[in-house]
Amino acid sequence: MTIDSQIFTDVDYEKNGKQYGALGVPQSFNTSGWATVYVPICVIKNGDGPTALLSGGNHGDEYEGQVALMNLAREIQPEQVHVRIIMLPMLNRPASESGTRLSPIDGKNMNRAFPGQRNDTITSIIAHYVAHALLPMADVVVDVHSGGRTGHFYPSVNMHHLPNHEQMKKMIDTAMAWGAPYVFIYRDVGGEGLYPSYAESLGKVTLGTEIGSAAQFGKAMVHLTTRGLRNVLRYTNILDGEIEPGETTPQVVAAEEREDYIMAPVSGVFEPFFELLDKVSAGQVIGQIHSHELPFNEPHPVYARTSGMMMSRCSFPLRRQGEYLATVVRPFSL
Repeated sequence: MTIDSQIFTDVDYEKNGKQYGALGVPQSFNTSGWATVYVPICVIKNGDGPTALLSGGNHGDEYEGQVALMNLAREIQPEQVHVRIIMLPMLNRPASESGTRLSPIDGKNMNRAFPGQRNDTITSIIAHYVAHALLPMADVVVDVHSGGRTGHFYPSVNMHHLPNHEQMKKMIDTAMAWGAPYVFIYRDVGGEGLYPSYAESLGKVTLGTEIGSAAQFGKAMVHLTTRGLRNVLRYTNILDGEIEPGETTPQVVAAEEREDYIMAPVSGVFEPFFELLDKVSAGQVIGQIHSHELPFNEPHPVYARTSGMMMSRCSFPLRRQGEYLATVVRPFSL
């Protein structure tokens, strides 16, 4: 396989067995004019057929996928695999090492960089390689996210509402196999260039997730992520073994209206009046924002603009005007 990319790699995607390697991204720093950033990759192959492309660390402060994929890369053996699994546990390695959402090298968001460019900054170069070298090989694509430092999420497997009914049904069925409490149909309100959006546009069975947050990171969330990834691989007949069901039957919910995503009307400290999974009604006060400049004035109320269930909320109370506060969802069916 040859593509026009600056990235080089020491793995052979067509070789049977297990390979640990890296994607080498040429870079230049103040401390080293000639340098390479190595993005770790694991390829496990046994025969020919479907390929699963799994990634974590798209945002560096989201560690559930990173830890789960590093564990699975060590645990899964070639004889358990039917065809191929490609794992990128730290898609945005610079951000993973710094614990930040955006890359500390170029300040860019990997999940707004697709399909990337060959000649650009590091984030775009990595996105370009994934889009043009890895995605064409993939049948199933999973990009593991959580709320990181910015949001508390009730665990869910995510996707967009696609016009292709057959593709959408396959994605929901695969997401149900994960075993998370919710399958969440979301809308892009933070810009374009998302990795899952690009993969969906190619007709791939594509899953994202929102597995908790940095504050919720622990044994339960890592287990939910690891079990879910195994279940998806088993459901798609890429990995041996039986699907391990979750504690509850997943529910499918959606936030498809822009008004479902509540942003801060003013800057200050957000005091929530609800918990995750609470029911809210349009027009209800869901919290208030306290002003630093006018601390003894009445706080500014925050209203829900739609009715439903609170799926997520910001995890850090200090908010600037226009920043995310919460998401309201409702039941969804095809």
